[in-house]
Amino acid sequence: MPDPIRPPPLASAVAAHLEGLVLEGVLRPGDRLAPERELAERLGVSRPSLREALAALEEKGLLESSRAGTQVADFMAPLSAPLAGLFGTSPRMAEDYFEYRRLIEPQAAALAASRITPPERAALEECLVAMEAAHARAQPAEEAEADTRLHLLVHEASHNLVLLHVLRVFAVLLRRGILFSHEQYWQRDTLRGEILAQHRAIAAAILQGQPEAAAEAMRDHIGFTERAFRSLRAEAGRLSESLRKRDRQGLVAEDRAGG
Repeated sequence: MPDPIRPPPLASAVAAHLEGLVLEGVLRPGDRLAPERELAERLGVSRPSLREALAALEEKGLLESSRAGTQVADFMAPLSAPLAGLFGTSPRMAEDYFEYRRLIEPQAAALAASRITPPERAALEECLVAMEAAHARAQPAEEAEADTRLHLLVHEASHNLVLLHVLRVFAVLLRRGILFSHEQYWQRDTLRGEILAQHRAIAAAILQGQPEAAAEAMRDHIGFTERAFRSLRAEAGRLSESLRKRDRQGLVAEDRAGG
């Protein structure tokens, strides 16, 4: 007679539940978990079982603990560090990055328009409000952060875990200025105004459940972003050339008549 099927230990079940929430993007890197007693009550488990589950997730690198409590680890960081080195040495990487975005992000927006849930709708609306507020206060750093957040929310609403976690790696690189200077990009008022309008169009199409319009709005946005990037890079190249020519004056000996 076969052995009876036994349920997994309670701690393993709790760990699997929390791991699923991290994988699905419900719990995000940097999110701090509720205090132990509150979390145990919410999950309906004993504190020893909870501690065992949290320890297992820490060992996997998904959680990290400090005096301030337990939070979701930036578990994509081990990937972003070597990628940063590779991307930083390749002159064509930014172009390949935009090509990737042209291929992938319109589809992610279309999926989001079809699959977005009420909580995700609220988060997207809240992010757009934050972006508009940062724009009105002329706070480009906050606006840039809201931009990255909005694209992450679109990918979360697509309910495609591969798309979500790949974008999270790119988000780390963008924040570090690896692919291009995000801050320089957001210092231009004309660019910021255009991009805000584009994000409004993307969000509106997704919130209205219009996949084709969402894909087209995202496609227009990425095309504009790439053109702006190329323009800024060309401008930086001209400035660098001008500075090198000026530096020559102090490096080359002047001709002097006589001895």
